[in-house]
Amino acid sequence: MAYVFDPQALAECARVGQDLPVSDRLEAVHRAVAERYPSDIDTRPLVWMFNNAGGAMGQMALLHASLSEYVLLFGSPIGTEGHSGRYRTEVWDFMLEGEMWCYTEGQAERSVYRPGDTAYLGADKAKGYRIPDHAFMLEYSRGPIPTMLPFGLLDTAMSTLDTTTALRTLRAYGGGVVRSLLRGKI
Repeated sequence: MAYVFDPQALAECARVGQDLPVSDRLEAVHRAVAERYPSDIDTRPLVWMFNNAGGAMGQMALLHASLSEYVLLFGSPIGTEGHSGRYRTEVWDFMLEGEMWCYTEGQAERSVYRPGDTAYLGADKAKGYRIPDHAFMLEYSRGPIPTMLPFGLLDTAMSTLDTTTALRTLRAYGGGVVRSLLRGKI
């Protein structure tokens, strides 16, 4: 399958605005990704929504959604921790702000990711992660994205019972997929 987004190009976009306050930096990264991929990134103002998955709570703003790829901003201003999930997709997290700590099964020392670093989660892999205080990242995933939806929605459906967030997530992802399909992108 041919993918539109290149992890190296997204890493470059994630380096934009390092000296800016967090909110401004998130906007600057959004603009940089939109300039790099003008026909594939939603250029409307960022719409943030809660995300509860794997026991962790954060917020996300979806920039691109299709059946084969997504690009979003994710983070928390107060920290969180949980399970990454295990999917048939690959996931890259390009750190913009704060720290993320990760470990895999059998790992005795944590891996620490800071601004400018990239955390990678391979297909069918899982890790524990923690945002100890606050962090924001540009996240990119590719592969069969719909297979990730149960993980991304079950905490919301079964634990928080936050139907508003579940519906907003489905509407945002579904709308992105429809826009992608109308342009001929799977």
